[in-house]
Amino acid sequence: MTWTDAEDIGIALLEAHPSVDPLAVRFTQMREWILQLPGFGDAPESSNEGRLEAIQMAWYEEWKDAHS
Repeated sequence: MTWTDAEDIGIALLEAHPSVDPLAVRFTQMREWILQLPGFGDAPESSNEGRLEAIQMAWYEEWKDAHS
């Protein structure tokens, strides 16, 4: 996975942190969690606010579906 794989990362974050509300997570914490995901292989310095926001929204959509 790379920073542009928002949906895949969102699913992986949901699996790793199923009880966490994605909208309550700071970008700095989420970035660290992403870097720790199995299968994530992009350069840490390639992240930016836009990419993290897209990932957070993809994670939120997955989380919302799982908790409805």
